[in-house]
Amino acid sequence: MRQLQDPKQYRISDVGRLTGLTPDTLRYYEKIGLLPRVGRVGGIRLYNDKDVSRLRFIQRTQKMDFTLAEIGTLLKMRDAPQSARKSVRELTAKKLAETETHLGELKTLRNELQLLLNLCNSSRKDCGILKELQ
Repeated sequence: MRQLQDPKQYRISDVGRLTGLTPDTLRYYEKIGLLPRVGRVGGIRLYNDKDVSRLRFIQRTQKMDFTLAEIGTLLKMRDAPQSARKSVRELTAKKLAETETHLGELKTLRNELQLLLNLCNSSRKDCGILKELQ
C-alpha cells in the first residue's frame, strides 16, 4: 500500500485496496453524505483511519441488508451512541422482521421449485416444468 507522508492518510486507490470499494463508490458515498467530505491536497482525496473505519461499517451493514438510507441513520447513531440505544434497537428489530418475512418467502419458493423438479422427475414423457409455469 502506497501511503503519503502521514501514515494515517491514504489516497483513494489505497482505500480501494483496503476495503475493496471502487473510487466511484467512494465518491458516491461522499456525495450522498455517508462519508463526510474528505480532505483534499492539490485535488487529491486523502482518507484517514476514521474514514476507513466508517467505510467498513457501511460494508458490514450492507451485508446485513440495510439500505443506504438506513445506513445513514445508523451512522448518525454511531456518531452519537449515548442517545441511540432505543432507536438502533428498533431499526434492527425492523430489519430482523423483514428478514424473517424474506426467509418465509424463500422457503415457499424453494418448496415450489422442489415440486416442479419432482413433477419433472416423475414424468416419463416430458418435463412439465414449462407447462406448470404457464
